[in-house]
Amino acid sequence: MNPTERRALAGLASLYVFRMLGLFMVLPVLSLYGTEYSGSTPALLGLALGAYGLSQAILQIPLGVLSDRWGRKPVIFLGLGIFALGSVVAALTDSVWGLIAGRILQGAGAIAAATMALAADLTRDENRGKAMAVIGASIGVAFVLAVVLGPLVAGFGGLSAIFWLTALLALCGIVLVWRLVPNPQVSARRAPQKGDFARLLAQGDVWRLVCGVFFLHLLLTMLFVPLPLQLVDKLHLASEQHWKLYGPLMLGAFVIMLPLMRLAEKRHKVPATMRLALLGLVFGGVALMPQVEGRWTVLCLGMFFVAFNLLEALLPAQLTRIAPAECRGAATGLYATLQFLGAFVGGSLGGLVFGLGGAGAVATLALGVLVLWSLAWWQMRAQRVSLAGS
Repeated sequence: MNPTERRALAGLASLYVFRMLGLFMVLPVLSLYGTEYSGSTPALLGLALGAYGLSQAILQIPLGVLSDRWGRKPVIFLGLGIFALGSVVAALTDSVWGLIAGRILQGAGAIAAATMALAADLTRDENRGKAMAVIGASIGVAFVLAVVLGPLVAGFGGLSAIFWLTALLALCGIVLVWRLVPNPQVSARRAPQKGDFARLLAQGDVWRLVCGVFFLHLLLTMLFVPLPLQLVDKLHLASEQHWKLYGPLMLGAFVIMLPLMRLAEKRHKVPATMRLALLGLVFGGVALMPQVEGRWTVLCLGMFFVAFNLLEALLPAQLTRIAPAECRGAATGLYATLQFLGAFVGGSLGGLVFGLGGAGAVATLALGVLVLWSLAWWQMRAQRVSLAGS
């Protein structure tokens, strides 16, 4: 990569870490600390956990298309400001409904599509796979940091402290994009034409990838509804000590994921690697089963996190390879829409099922979701195959 590409990638990857860190930090603690909010129930806390995904899902495509017309940076600045405002609302409330409202407003700052499209604009074709892999990996980094910092920050000041920190990180993100990330050469990109998005939607490969991220984040959010409580019950680990488990576990998973990702890219085995990672996600559901205890729970979680981080890096890299430059913002908007819709469905459904049948019911549902994902993956494979090595 040339210096401009490295500078752009460093700034945008850091932006992803800042933004996703704020969203992810509540995952390991909301079901533990959310009971302090007036009117809270397992179902409403599950809704609060995934509520940001609803507004993200609604606004990703419009803001992605808007970034194709207005430019990437104005949309990113607007989204970060809204995200900071939602964080303040969530920090100030003592009601579960206020918490849900703040999370919905956080999600209205839907800039994932514009950010991924900007990264693609600022990198050459031969480096785009690396850039998207780094962007995807930065989400994994944010996840690692979040599950460690979330319990620490919440132990210091409750969920409010997490939301105040999230607002600060959003403001830092604005400064970061303004000062560090270069402006793209807009003239090098053909203006979007009528029918571009329709042609994009006709590609089976696109749907394989965007449905993949939907199921991935559905599983993640669903599992984190009962997981913190399960760690207390199974491992007798106090809530403020959960970082001691998440830290080494996530660091190890990330270290294992990186060479697997590089090997898949180098040997053109990305589709096969994604199928293997899909199989690895099964261990997330297994970890919640009542029969699985102690070190086996930890091992299963480690396998799940390796698979999650691997897919989080590979899916967007593949999407930006097959999406035309003139509608890349719309493509990444579709991707981000399904990503955050998955988070909303996972949190809401996980909270409802957990309240009705406990962690075992959530585990069974998660395994059923994986079967559905596998069937959808193979069905879409028959429509059109252009992923290298499929």
